[in-house]
Amino acid sequence: MKIKILGSGAGGGLPQWNCNCANCRSARNRSGDVLPRTQSSIAVSDNGVDWILVNASPDLLSQLRAHPDLQPARTLRDSGIAAVVLSDAQIDHVTGLLMLRERTTPLPLYACAPVLEDLSTGLPLVPLLGHYCGVQTHAIVPGKHFTISACEGLRFTPIAVDGKAPPYSPFRQSSIDGTNIALLIEDRIKGTRAFYAPGLAQMQDEIHATMCGADLVLVDGTFWTATEMIDLGISTKHADDMGHLAQCGEVGRRGMIDWLEALPRGTRKVLTHINNTNPILDPHSDEHAQLRARGIDVAHDGMVLQV
Repeated sequence: MKIKILGSGAGGGLPQWNCNCANCRSARNRSGDVLPRTQSSIAVSDNGVDWILVNASPDLLSQLRAHPDLQPARTLRDSGIAAVVLSDAQIDHVTGLLMLRERTTPLPLYACAPVLEDLSTGLPLVPLLGHYCGVQTHAIVPGKHFTISACEGLRFTPIAVDGKAPPYSPFRQSSIDGTNIALLIEDRIKGTRAFYAPGLAQMQDEIHATMCGADLVLVDGTFWTATEMIDLGISTKHADDMGHLAQCGEVGRRGMIDWLEALPRGTRKVLTHINNTNPILDPHSDEHAQLRARGIDVAHDGMVLQV
């Protein structure tokens, strides 16, 4: 299986349009080695021609332009995007659906029931697209495998994880299974596995056990510390308030780095969905060096992972 990281940034990307933090200044002015990043999304394929898009970023059009092999040009109107799978209903993961409205056939869309409900009511993208290309909705269920005909060599398993539903959702304060999922993606021929979780509020033993069985773990790298936004004076919100487990632990609580270090030797570990304030974005930072010393990679747009 091949995985393309189309976007590796958190909401707003890097540089964020209204932010002047050190990383945004460096990326905007190209004054250092901090690379610009679009908002998070991946594409996965078993044949290199047909691709499953996991989350549809607002930056989707620029991401597709950066990956011409996702346009196989088999007919006058064509695309390598065979279907879209959503991990949640957050704006930075769903508004790119609007960019696919020129399709000549209905868009196959796979998501859990709460996400499909949000996208039919609070942010009604599904009925809106019904006036354009149309949508074929497929309700997926945490814990139940599914396949997609265009990439039959892959098997997907949604896994319920703790996170936050979007602010417009009725599930915001009382999230239920399916508002946020991770995906276990298996190559049915080779037997290899990738675990993808761009949003993860806290680790649970069963989630970590699934990660331990994966060859690649591509996981939430939003914040370095839980109080990062507070310390910079940008927000009053703790990482938990935004549904993310920080890399560094707190008193009595392990951080993402601790959990990744506990994975079996040989597991490829990559952080994605990285907020513009996170110091790991600077390859010369002490924080980035700490990750390298632990065998943890920082995702960047255009990264290709073979599993």
